[in-house]
Amino acid sequence: VIREYERAVVFRLGCILSKKAQGPGLIFIIPCTDTFIKVDLRTVTCSIPPQEILTKDAVTTQVDGVVYYRIHSAVSAVANITDVHSATSLLAQTTLRNILGTQSLAQLLAGREEIAHGIQAILDSATEHWGIKVARVEIKDVRIPVAMQRAMAAEAEAAREARAKVVAAEGEMNASKALKQASMVLAESPAGLQLRYLQTLTTLAAENNSTIVFPLPINMLESLWQKNRGG
Repeated sequence: VIREYERAVVFRLGCILSKKAQGPGLIFIIPCTDTFIKVDLRTVTCSIPPQEILTKDAVTTQVDGVVYYRIHSAVSAVANITDVHSATSLLAQTTLRNILGTQSLAQLLAGREEIAHGIQAILDSATEHWGIKVARVEIKDVRIPVAMQRAMAAEAEAAREARAKVVAAEGEMNASKALKQASMVLAESPAGLQLRYLQTLTTLAAENNSTIVFPLPINMLESLWQKNRGG
């Protein structure tokens, strides 16, 4: 009895019977002349052990992943290769090393999905005559040396500081332009500067209860002096 997710490849006197797999359900075997091999058609999860890889920019990394595949042709999986699962696992490891060896560290960290699709396409094409269909490939983890992690962190911090300085410089430039325009407006109306002094005094008095030494404009003092002399 062959289960729903299984197929049986029957050999009669060494030849595959009917050139196709039998099942599911009840099959009949002739003793002494027939032998059969059961093949599981369910999806298999193959874990790729960590591979030490030298990237294109000469950085040593360790990368592991996982491959999901299934057998779609039981006859090909039995007749074309000795151990289909072991061969698929070894091919996945070799393909992972070959593909990642042509990528830089930045490409590896930023383009995991594209790299995984490329590995899947290569594996699917290479295992087609084994009766294998590769459903999905995922890169699980990328490990880099501690010294490289520190260097990358220092580089990122320096880049952030540089951007912060640029933003601060742009803010100072915009503020200086605004102050220039404000000074031009106040220069056109001398009374506006005095109103600005009074507004600043009001703001300070509302926030802090303290003694404030407030300077008076020189032109205001001159006008008061001239009035006293005239009187």
